Amino acid sequence: MPEPWKIIASKLDRSFRIFNLRTDRAVSPRTGRAHDFYILESRPWVNCIPLTPENEVVLIRQYRHGTGQTTLEIPGGLVEADDDPGSAALRELREETGYRGQKVEYLGAVHPNPAIQDNTCHSYLILDVHWAGAQDLDEKEDIRVELRPIEKIPELIRKNEISHALVICAFYRYFMEYSQ
Repeated sequence: MPEPWKIIASKLDRSFRIFNLRTDRAVSPRTGRAHDFYILESRPWVNCIPLTPENEVVLIRQYRHGTGQTTLEIPGGLVEADDDPGSAALRELREETGYRGQKVEYLGAVHPNPAIQDNTCHSYLILDVHWAGAQDLDEKEDIRVELRPIEKIPELIRKNEISHALVICAFYRYFMEYSQ
């Protein structure tokens, strides 16, 4: 099994609103040579699969600057400093969709990209969600809400209509747990 690399120096290069860029200098246990590694530090992320009593998923469609495309996703975002992941999932659901839910079940967590990121993305199932009012979007969000039957989700993934890796991970966890 590969051994951990010894970090001999670490410095914050730059801080942005949603992440920091850090440089670590680490020594290879195999070669003894030091190398620089660039790490994106970020607060944990959260996403949620909101299900209505009719077994429809509350999805969001929004433009993503990284790919220059509009994507079909589930609600999610950063876990703020005063939040726990479950509370953040409920908050993001309310802000992005106008829906509320009470029953929250933890589906698990993944590391979005452990090669360059230090954070975790937590996924939740929120049951019996209902529309509670208008969205509460920030000025950088433009989100359209869509409802789709949960049984149609695998087809949407196969057709690449849902292509966001973290969304697919959340649905994978859901179907592993609830489709048996």
